[in-house]
Amino acid sequence: MSEMYLVCKWFKKAKDNLIVAKHLFEDLYPKQIEIACYHAQQAVEKALKGFLLFNDIEPPKTHDLVALCRMCAKIDTMFKEIMDDCAILTIYSSITRYPNEIEMDETEAATAILKAQAIFNFNVRIIPELNIL
Repeated sequence: MSEMYLVCKWFKKAKDNLIVAKHLFEDLYPKQIEIACYHAQQAVEKALKGFLLFNDIEPPKTHDLVALCRMCAKIDTMFKEIMDDCAILTIYSSITRYPNEIEMDETEAATAILKAQAIFNFNVRIIPELNIL
């Protein structure tokens, strides 16, 4: 399997997570806020890992988007622009999977999905060779 094929598979998975996040939030009643945020985080995680792989770096097994973004920023300093959004989204990898005391609202979920879509698009623009449609 070629490296580019594997990179495209990572981005396809990221795109699928975005589709699921939007569906859970936009199409279901009641809105599935927590799990939509989880899928938004997962989309970004996969996009960042895909970028690392594109640059011949084996992605670490972590859900920490800030750590992944720092690794990407060592390759391309433009990733510093998305560091704050990665920090916001990172928390959704854990708090959304287990019962917790934190109340999340629709605004938070809508923001998470928008940020995830923007980071996904940012990555896709950097790798014009991607074929994920």
